This record gives sequence, structure tokens and C-alpha cells, in this order.
Amino acid sequence: MKGNIQLLKVPEHDYSDYRYEVIFEAYKWDPQVEDANTVSEYVAVLDEHAVEELTNLAEQLALETTAMELELLDNLEYAKELGLPKSMCRGMKKAKDYQKEKHVRLMRFDFHPTDQGWQISEVNSDVPGGFAESSILPEIAARFFPDTEPSENFGRHLYQGFEKRIQPGSTIGFVHATSYADDRQVMQFMGDHFESKGYRSVYLAPDDVKFEQKQAYSVLEDQPQLLSGIIRFFPLEWMPRLPFSADWQGYYSTTTPSCNHPVAMLTQPKSLPLIWDKLNVECPTWQKLLPETKKAYELSYEESDFIYKPVFGRVGGDITIKEATSEKEFKRIKKEALKRKKEWVVQKRFNSQPIKTDDGKEFHLCIGVFVVDGVFSGFYGRISPYARIDEKAKDIPIIIRKSSV
Repeated sequence: MKGNIQLLKVPEHDYSDYRYEVIFEAYKWDPQVEDANTVSEYVAVLDEHAVEELTNLAEQLALETTAMELELLDNLEYAKELGLPKSMCRGMKKAKDYQKEKHVRLMRFDFHPTDQGWQISEVNSDVPGGFAESSILPEIAARFFPDTEPSENFGRHLYQGFEKRIQPGSTIGFVHATSYADDRQVMQFMGDHFESKGYRSVYLAPDDVKFEQKQAYSVLEDQPQLLSGIIRFFPLEWMPRLPFSADWQGYYSTTTPSCNHPVAMLTQPKSLPLIWDKLNVECPTWQKLLPETKKAYELSYEESDFIYKPVFGRVGGDITIKEATSEKEFKRIKKEALKRKKEWVVQKRFNSQPIKTDDGKEFHLCIGVFVVDGVFSGFYGRISPYARIDEKAKDIPIIIRKSSV
């Protein structure tokens, strides 16, 4: 692992103002989980060598991931082995005419500093989060640390991806679970950004979109309105749970530029490594950075080398890292994993190395590295007092030490 990482505390007399700016400028409308504040008092500062290494690794991972999903699209029989539901496998057959250059491809790779250097826990291939946290949050944080600067602005990169594909002034559909404020804040940030560039933003539930001749339309108003682009922040595996009348399979075959097109779901499952040897694709970066992954089998609570992970897990949920998992919770997860083996994997645990703060505390750090259309597009950070980065982890801005040259 190259370069240097520092965790610096926001001065106590500035923290209240900093948190206020995060909430109201960076769309952090849900600044806590239960009674826990999720706006970190610290910032993570990387030097240019760490940035360069993470950039190169993430872009190489993205290249390999795209190659794998195109291979999988031509070999959909492997989708069942990945654990994709039957309804989703049927939908993928409608994506045979998929042309990747027509759609915006977004991924986020989650990196962890370990005793073996950088390792990754997953790719958020379908609907990664952290949009405002990787766009506005670093800009706010850099104001409080004069010798630092923000890295790439994720929102700018996502906008540029659509700018290349659609006409100015067009309408973009921001598809999300409209009942949840934490989802709406993500879409509101991007919608405001697109409107500042002259586009029209429409906020939609997934069943507010209909498809005619593979074109997407909003049906919120009396007359269907043509959508020139779709940004989806609704996990694809939730789509089959929509009302029967929902046209959710239209997302698979649409020619409307989308981020992400459902093809991205082919590389989302944590079971992806189980079929690597069947694909005619080289993935050396993946094999180097992702811990050994196996089909689910019986583990004991005392097991230290391997953990259970759900194939479609999100936000670190149900991962059996011992320090964050009670014996009762472990038994529940184990029972579920052995009952539904296709929905779980067993993965070798990497040894996450906590980073000491400038005031003597220690935290485990996860750096999500965004890639848009194959190009590094920003950082999303979270820290936790224990090695599992879950829903109680705090958002931490990733900023860059200014070069002395």
C-alpha cells in the first residue's frame, strides 16, 4: 500500500458549523442512525501517492468488471449460479441488445487498508450510494484544513456522462424509493445539480415509469412525458416486489440512456468469484484484491479466518465479523446461510488495519472509489470503531494533501 493516510479532527470550535454545513449544503438530511451521530468529527487526508494507487486499481477493476458482465450477458446460464432470482434472469434475456456506450456505467469499489495492503470487500455495481458525500462533503471539509483540497467531484462526472449522450434541456428521471428520505436526499442532490445545468429533473418511483417501443416515459402527469435519461437508485433485486402492473422488465430492454442499466446487476452478487473460472475473462486485479470466496458451509462462532456474507447484502448488514456480531446474531445468520446457500457465501476475512487519529483514537476506514465510464470519479469515506463498516459507520470526507511541489 503506497502513500499516507491521516485522520485529522475538525477543531472542536468549528465542528458545530461544519456539521451544520454538511446537513444543509451536502444533503445529509439523516445525520444519525438511532441515537448515533453519523457525521464524523474527523476527515481522512490522503497524499498524492495513495490517490494515484487507488485510482489505478479502481480503473483496472472497472475494466475487468465490464468485461465480466458482457461475458455474462452472453452466457446467462451462469446468472442462476450467481443466485439471481428467476424473474431477474428472465429480464436479462431482454437485455441482449444492450450497447454499453449508450448508457452511463457507474461503479463503486470499497477499499480497506489491511496488513496485506489495499483489499476490497465488494463492488457496488448496481446502485452505489454516497453521491453528495463524494461531491460536496470534501469541498466543505477542505475549508477547515487549508493545506488540503478536494479530489474529483463525483456529481460533475455523472453529469458529464449524461451530457455526452442526451440533448441539453432534456428531462431526466430520478428513480428511487420515494417513501425514504435517505434515498430522496441522494436523488435531490443529483436532480438539483442537473437542473443547475439546464436539464429538467423528475422524481419517480420505479413504477412511475412506463416503456413504449423501448423508450422510457414518466406517467406522473396526465400525459406521458418522454424521459431522455434515467438515474436509478432503486436496487434491481427489489423490482420484482413492485405491484403487478409495474412495467419493471422494461428497464432491461430500454434504449433510454440509463445509470445504471440492469446489466450492472450481473456483477453485483458477492458470489461472482465462484464462477470466475468459467468465464473467458482475465481478472487479475480482482483476484489480487478480493479475499478468497467460497460457497456457504458450516462455520463456528469461534472461527476467525472466514465470515458469512449475504450475496445481495448492502451497507455491511449480516456480515459475521466477530467484534460486531453477537453469538445470538451469528447463530441466526448461520441458520439462514445454511438453509439458503445460494443466497450466501463464505469469505476469508482480511485483517483491517485501524488508523490512529491525531488525538490518539483508532478507527477502521473504508474508502469507496467511484468510477464513471471507466474513469476515477471521486472518493466516499466511512469509519467505524470496529472492522465491520455497517449502517452505524460515520461518513468521513476524503480530501487530498496539497503537493509541496
